Amino acid sequence: MEERLGIAGSGAIACGLAATAAQHGEVLLWARSDRSADRARGTVSKWCGKLSEEPIADRVTIVSSLEELGGASYLVEAVAEDHAAKAGVLAELGRHADDGAVLATTTSSLSITRLAQETGRADRFVGLHVFNPVPKMDLIELVYAPEADGDVRARSRALCEQLGKTAVEVPDVAGFVVNRLLFPYLFSAVQLLEETGLEPEAVDTCMKLGAGHPMGPLALLDYVGLDVSQAIGEAIGAEVPARVRQLVADGHLGKKSGRGFYDHSG
Repeated sequence: MEERLGIAGSGAIACGLAATAAQHGEVLLWARSDRSADRARGTVSKWCGKLSEEPIADRVTIVSSLEELGGASYLVEAVAEDHAAKAGVLAELGRHADDGAVLATTTSSLSITRLAQETGRADRFVGLHVFNPVPKMDLIELVYAPEADGDVRARSRALCEQLGKTAVEVPDVAGFVVNRLLFPYLFSAVQLLEETGLEPEAVDTCMKLGAGHPMGPLALLDYVGLDVSQAIGEAIGAEVPARVRQLVADGHLGKKSGRGFYDHSG
């Protein structure tokens, strides 16, 4: 891999991207706390074990300061899907990055143009929307701010190719392409659930067997995370069903919390 990747974040997207990149080179991964670092180390090791028989997890170095990412040539912010949270991390990365470094965000719905301004380096910025689980999902949506220069565009496409992904350049509209089309459909499944009293499994089975989808809409909402789904829905202007909002308020966020539309505690 021509770039040295620095990733700010320790969640599923950050760890999946780190493990994917570790197949091709050295990676730096920033975790906010010791607890987050331990969890990230375990997640990265698990993915790396699935991806290679070689000890590639050793190629991922976990750091505790964003300043330690400053030596990376391609820095990716991968924190919570919240503009303020992302803007804060991006602004700090912009202060530490070398002049020639590319700055990127993994946002799935937020404005790339707005986030680019937060870095102080809009000409060096790109939206690198990877999909969860990153090691298995082929697509990366590339989204550029108007100021992005040719070097950023060329290096972003080259990075996607080196990671074994298919890059598609998409416009900077809320939700880009996939989420803009996907989440109204997912939320309509919740509305149908409420209107008919069907069980989640019935709806999901219909869509898997009848439409050929690999995962039903309600299971997919649980997998994405209901809090993340709510945030995406609000960002794209979709009507978020009351049942989703209530589950989030109750702390039932889907697979990651053990309960959502399904019970994941077993």
